[in-house]
Amino acid sequence: MVGIGPGTNRQLTPQALTALHEAEVVLGYTTYLRLAAPFIAGKEIVASGMKQEWTRAEMAVRLAEEGKRVAVVSSGDPGVYGMAGPILELAPKDLEVDVVPGVTAASAAAAVLGAPLMHDFAVISLSDLLTPWETISRRLAAAAEADFIIVLYNPRSKGRAEHLETARQIILSRRTSTVTGWVKNCGRAGEVSKLTTLAELDTSEVDMFTTVVIGNSSTFVQNGRMITPRGYEK
Repeated sequence: MVGIGPGTNRQLTPQALTALHEAEVVLGYTTYLRLAAPFIAGKEIVASGMKQEWTRAEMAVRLAEEGKRVAVVSSGDPGVYGMAGPILELAPKDLEVDVVPGVTAASAAAAVLGAPLMHDFAVISLSDLLTPWETISRRLAAAAEADFIIVLYNPRSKGRAEHLETARQIILSRRTSTVTGWVKNCGRAGEVSKLTTLAELDTSEVDMFTTVVIGNSSTFVQNGRMITPRGYEK
């Protein structure tokens, strides 16, 4: 499993680049394969769509058992909402499987915004395709109550445009408005970012390619950068 980061060669690790170079077959979600295209030219490519993760994992294991060197690409890190889990579940004990980490969206977006993750934080996906919304809302409430910095993945899509606004209200009901930033197309062409507050967050500006970072009660903005103090000055 290979994490390709946000999808540009600037944030692709040397280990990931080596794994892609050595692979004979590369599998992945169509969008991620397109991002990885410069690094997998000439390889056998097996593309598949959303909701086909288990089938993709089964195919990867089967091809590996046939003796082929297989790479399954995930954007960001394969162990963060990626393909590492299903493949490790399916792989037999005698099959060598490597998990190649990548720069996940939380880290990449934080670097663009400044230093918002200097203290404890929670990463929560707002996609309810695989997790019931009731579970997601409980996690949002708990993270907000505990004053975690909160990073939202998959914040808003055409099919569930209301989830981000609902999440915003859940968090606001448990804490005062805090510094909030978002990055769209992080590390890719068309990257754009914005600093605002949770109370003033315009959810219509956010889409599935956006990572939202909601600061804790100590987070502030200085010189246009979002900062959460770690406490070193004490």
